[in-house]
Amino acid sequence: MQKKSYTLKEKEEVKQLILAGKSYREIRELLGVPKSTISTWFGKTIKKPITRKAMLEHLAKIRKLAVVALKNKWKKKRKEGARLLKEKIEKEIESYPLGDIGFYKSLLAMLYWTEGSKYKGVSKTTFINTDPNLLLLYITLLRKCYDIDESKFSIWLRVHYYHSIKKIKNFWSKLFNVPLSQFYKVSVKKRSKTKRFRKNFAGICSIHYKDSSIGKELLEIGRVLQKFICKNAPVAQWKEHLIADQKVVGSTPAGRTSASMLYRSNFLNS
Repeated sequence: MQKKSYTLKEKEEVKQLILAGKSYREIRELLGVPKSTISTWFGKTIKKPITRKAMLEHLAKIRKLAVVALKNKWKKKRKEGARLLKEKIEKEIESYPLGDIGFYKSLLAMLYWTEGSKYKGVSKTTFINTDPNLLLLYITLLRKCYDIDESKFSIWLRVHYYHSIKKIKNFWSKLFNVPLSQFYKVSVKKRSKTKRFRKNFAGICSIHYKDSSIGKELLEIGRVLQKFICKNAPVAQWKEHLIADQKVVGSTPAGRTSASMLYRSNFLNS
């Protein structure tokens, strides 16, 4: 293809437009001269005057590029930090007493203390959560630490309207290795159709074991461990501060309920 030639007049017109502040794109649209040709003619000899509009457009462009570059930088940094942390923990865990029944019971007791049933008079050991990994850890530790009768397990599920009950039941059954015959009727939360809620992909799951003695033992292990680990903690200062609050404010310090005060009092005096 033969390269198009331009007259001196056309070249001068381009020059004048550049001096008037027109961009290469605008000149191309006006005269049909390619931007590469304009750059070859005047890119090194004529510095285009920078208008306020051009400056703002330039700043808008570089800010977008800067934001993207910064996000990529922090994303890369977080990824590298996560990798280093994973390597550190994997190496550290090798020194943990893995396989020791006491270690496993301690983990199980802490889990149960946070998400297990604590009501007196219950006939089951119950653990409830929405995180499949946490629930799997709980039931795995339960099986490792106790002589479990698998027929005593029962699974209760609460789901939202958008869940497929069949898929959800199959998911939990496969995860826990508990047959569907030991699942109760699934409860569907009707209010989720009209109220805002935090979505989860597998609903709320309760693992019930028909023996309350295990739950009671786990709670007692948790309490004893807490006292043993915290025996050198500055609880005395906390107790003195609590008494001072009572003298200044009254029987119930501001912002604390009488129930929480009773709990603290029983704990400190035990």
